[in-house]
Amino acid sequence: MDNTKRLEIIESSSKQVSRGIFFSTIIIVTSFFPVFLLTGQEGKLFHPLAYTKSFILIIDAILAVTLAPVLISFFMKGKFKTEEQNPLNRFLERVYSPMLHWVMRWRKTTIAINLGLLLISIPLVMSLGTEFMPPLNEGSILFMPVARPDVSNTEMKRILQVQDKIIKQVPEVLSVLGKAGRASTATDNSPINMIETIILLKPRDQWRDGMTKAKLIEEMNGKLQIPGVVNGWTQPIINRINMLSTGIRTDVGVKVYGQNLNVINDIGNQVNAALKGVPGVADLYVEPVTGGKYLEIDVNRPELARYGLTVDQINQVVESAIGGAPVANTVEGRRRFAINVRLAQDYRNSLADLKRIPIQTASYGPVPLSAVTTIRYTEGPPMINSENAQLRGAVLFNVRGRDLGSTVDAAMQKLQSLEKKLPQGYYLEWSGQYENLISSQRTLKLILPLVLLVIFGALYFAFHSIREAFMSLITIPFALIGGAYMIYFYGVNLSVAVAVGFIALFGLAVETGVIMVIYLNDAMQKLVAEKGNSAETITREDLQEAVFHGAAKRLRPKLMTVSVSLFGLVPVLWATGTGSDVMLPIVLPMIGGVFTSATHILLVTPLIFLYTKEYELRKFGKIDVLAVKH
Repeated sequence: MDNTKRLEIIESSSKQVSRGIFFSTIIIVTSFFPVFLLTGQEGKLFHPLAYTKSFILIIDAILAVTLAPVLISFFMKGKFKTEEQNPLNRFLERVYSPMLHWVMRWRKTTIAINLGLLLISIPLVMSLGTEFMPPLNEGSILFMPVARPDVSNTEMKRILQVQDKIIKQVPEVLSVLGKAGRASTATDNSPINMIETIILLKPRDQWRDGMTKAKLIEEMNGKLQIPGVVNGWTQPIINRINMLSTGIRTDVGVKVYGQNLNVINDIGNQVNAALKGVPGVADLYVEPVTGGKYLEIDVNRPELARYGLTVDQINQVVESAIGGAPVANTVEGRRRFAINVRLAQDYRNSLADLKRIPIQTASYGPVPLSAVTTIRYTEGPPMINSENAQLRGAVLFNVRGRDLGSTVDAAMQKLQSLEKKLPQGYYLEWSGQYENLISSQRTLKLILPLVLLVIFGALYFAFHSIREAFMSLITIPFALIGGAYMIYFYGVNLSVAVAVGFIALFGLAVETGVIMVIYLNDAMQKLVAEKGNSAETITREDLQEAVFHGAAKRLRPKLMTVSVSLFGLVPVLWATGTGSDVMLPIVLPMIGGVFTSATHILLVTPLIFLYTKEYELRKFGKIDVLAVKH
């Protein structure tokens, strides 16, 4: 074969497939565009994935129609074996041909089986749990116990030390560090009764046999049951994200809004009682809006007048003795510090000591503070939270042993009767991760139809035929079958990650379908070239043989398209380490969907194509042949 003839064959072959390859790549890119509509946490997590994939595939689409034919002309030289001489192709065709013959013989049975599998997958998906995002294993645990708001500093220090000693005794714990109260920053508003303990864990290969992170938390939670302390378990990163995004430090929070703190506290306790015993609810805790202890000093004005004292003198003594009075400044390098002086703790750590604080008078000498004031402890709010110009309380809980969506649904049913009895001006609002879940579900309901519309539009521009575009698009529901079965048997909950996996699957499924439709139309062109385009010259057997030839004789490139996608995804199933638990829900629907979509494309797509051509031949007396042009 001379070089001119070889280049002509390469050119014609490239024209045959390059249009389909180009638009297949564009379809995958455009199917990922709706991921950019995700906002919040899910947007920040998946936008880099969408950007990376989109830029790579855009360049790939350009190279497929420019560089690839040039490289083929350089490297495809010499003698080539035919498809029949290739042992792999002969083996694949030997397996595939009987299956395709069976499908064409038992058409209705084939369609019924596919529709049956599709219908079965619907209740499987409906039975799955829902969550906002799959929990990322950060490799450490954040233990956040909360005591009563009137606990003393000494008692909190003792509780903190006891808890750290108990946690350190667990074999899987590498180190533990606890903090009570707030840090020296305006962004940390933790009260003294809240402990934050970071637990660093040993490498997984040093854990006890059969031990998991969930079992580890359950074991430590059982050992740390201290009266008056409510335990809470989370992870450092997700805890900060939750607090910054929703103001709730647990997975879910029921916010109670109103105008009176005492009423809000009563409602919070009622919500707490109603949620006890709901499966999946763990670490249930009412955020205290009352119960804080305040030192109240009331001035006795008649006594002040008798001793010749003023209110300002009393305030000055109380400030300097208890709070501390600034007396000087010190400079250390570039830093300047105020020096405050106050009574030692032994002289101010009880009411009796406070009452004995002396006040110097002009005529009567020193008199005790109790002589001119009334000193007592009173209760008040330990911390006042407000949102939307209203006071707010909250009932907090984590979700363990159950998915987020069904847990909150069960909790909502428990609170239905309570919400009807709330006083006027008071209402409940669900927040935390559930708030993000609802927002993401609302976004995805808009995104998924947009994905299908974009894919259909790209298919129409590829084929300039609504019928051919629909034939490629119909592979998507059957791709969902494998994805649904895969996530069901792996026990994965529906989340934004799973939705992104399905969005990516749409593009992969359509890509293989486009390749099949191209080769089927190529077979129709050859049939028309041989026998003409008329019902008088083309029989049903001719159509069936042409469809069989277009499907079976071009099996290798179709399987290569599927295999490349599959081999790149399967290793994620065995991946370990940080991030693998987030990648698994993305990859599972893609792996399962590639299997079922490939089966559908190889067996059902030729059958539907055959039905279409038989209908055209019967109704119009000729078949509509798609001209594959560059």
